[in-house]
Amino acid sequence: MGPDDASRGPKGARGGPSRGGPAGSPAVRTVGIIGAGPVGVALGVAISRAGWPVVAVASRDEGRRDRFCALLPGARAFTTPEALLDEVDMAILAVPDDAVPLVANSMHLRRGQTLIHTSGSLGAEVLAPVLAADAHIGAFHPLVSFTEQVERSVAALNGATIALEGDDATLGLLANLAEAIGGVPVSLPRGSKPAYHAAAVMASGGLVALLDAVVALGAAAGLDERRALAVYGRLMGQTLANAGAVGVGAALTGPIARGDAGTVEAHIEAIERLAPGVMDLYLATARRELQIAEERGALSPDRVERVRTALAKVV
Repeated sequence: MGPDDASRGPKGARGGPSRGGPAGSPAVRTVGIIGAGPVGVALGVAISRAGWPVVAVASRDEGRRDRFCALLPGARAFTTPEALLDEVDMAILAVPDDAVPLVANSMHLRRGQTLIHTSGSLGAEVLAPVLAADAHIGAFHPLVSFTEQVERSVAALNGATIALEGDDATLGLLANLAEAIGGVPVSLPRGSKPAYHAAAVMASGGLVALLDAVVALGAAAGLDERRALAVYGRLMGQTLANAGAVGVGAALTGPIARGDAGTVEAHIEAIERLAPGVMDLYLATARRELQIAEERGALSPDRVERVRTALAKVV
């Protein structure tokens, strides 16, 4: 990697020192990361490559501190967040959600400093108790599934949605940072974070739960996991593409969309016999499908009632 490459973020995103947003945004010459887990490490690497100097890391775990500094040799390591604040203009709090208020309350911002957290479920207001005069707080949540594979996580930031919260000045700064690391900034309205995060959990962990149920039913049909994912994954991809092209409601197909209560009853019988652990998820998704079909006017009231009755037979 040459000198020019070192200043590039994902796919050539570039930045530089003393970055900020529109007029009035806080200037940032130095960045520190609090928390050296998968999120903190990936953000530290991505931000540094984008040209924003990452000069410090704070973590109670010596091994994680050492790993961070091996990836970013110019960073100084600290055991406490408060010590890190003496070194930086902006601190990024990349710790588990439940730890954010506790860690933040151990800190005292100075005039002009910025503190942001990376929680997907907490609003920026959780940092309000540590605000000082002319200091700034915000939230910066990359919608990415971070892992211990640093380069994979850094690459995943390219094109990823990054949800932002903060005052106007802070939002400008964070949007600039998001774009510098290759992300797509999206400003969230105050109070919307739990709903935003619940949707993210359903899109990620919820999808894994759905895949697990698909694999379980595939096994009953003689398909191993690899073959089941190949068979049904293609169908899932087609469905997602259809939803993007024509809308979610219009993309609904299948027996429930047709009001085929007999097929639904056959499904329920097979699940009870072959994969009973899948039943709750099947019923939950089926009822949601029925609601979508009813709302789009695709079924007669009689067909709606037949399917609803079939679903209600399961005790």
